[in-house]
Amino acid sequence: MLTPGRSLTLHAEAGKELPRVPAFKALYDRGVRPRHGQVIMVAGRSGTQKSGLALYWTAHMRLPTLYFSADMSAFTASSRLASMAVRETTEQVEAGMAVNPEKYVKALTDVPITFSFGSPITWRQVDEELEAYVELWDAYPQVIVFDNLMDFENAESDYTEQMAVMSQATELARATGSTVILMHHASDKSWEAKSDPWAPPSRDQVKGGLSEKPELSLSVALDPNDLTYRIACIKQRMGPCDPTARSYAVLHAEPDYTMFHAESPMQRRMLQGVS
Repeated sequence: MLTPGRSLTLHAEAGKELPRVPAFKALYDRGVRPRHGQVIMVAGRSGTQKSGLALYWTAHMRLPTLYFSADMSAFTASSRLASMAVRETTEQVEAGMAVNPEKYVKALTDVPITFSFGSPITWRQVDEELEAYVELWDAYPQVIVFDNLMDFENAESDYTEQMAVMSQATELARATGSTVILMHHASDKSWEAKSDPWAPPSRDQVKGGLSEKPELSLSVALDPNDLTYRIACIKQRMGPCDPTARSYAVLHAEPDYTMFHAESPMQRRMLQGVS
């Protein structure tokens, strides 16, 4: 048992804000503060670059990360990181690997992400990967990503299993001090999804109502017409949020490069003095 003062002293370090990523400035300006040791959910409809956002975020925070990827193949995940690092499309990376693989391997040398591929994700797999990680680095990863929640064993459509995953993820974050980031789906069949498909889904559209469980839940949407990327904070235990997702931060995405920017291409050209 811990007194309030003792608990605050022991866990103050775990509650510090995560390193800020410049592309997410609009999100921080809205009072969103992702923190060490939290369980964070990123929810969105199909095709909204959730995995791309998770890769970009973890790569640019530069914190030791263990990434469980059941949604992306090994080549897709690694080529996306290479694309980000060398500023080439994933198609160019694929072609370049046949000619000069050393270029891309070298570009990924300093990326602090360790992958675990396998579907479905099982808790036995998680335990084994964590044991191996600690054996190698003598520390837990600072960030653990699960991509995604419905790729856990038996959790594809079983609400009870999904709730169990959320409970286990919370326990994992508390036991290791790691930030746990979970990707999850929102409904593609709701009236809002059909009438306004490029808007972030509200909290009640996240499948299973599971966005209420994490300490921070973000809702995302990508407009394929102009590549506007919208992020709404639909749950935040220690700050402002909007369950309706009508209030959101605006970023700009480059899916071909797995890149995100704080301003539009036109704004970037203006800032760089290019007409």
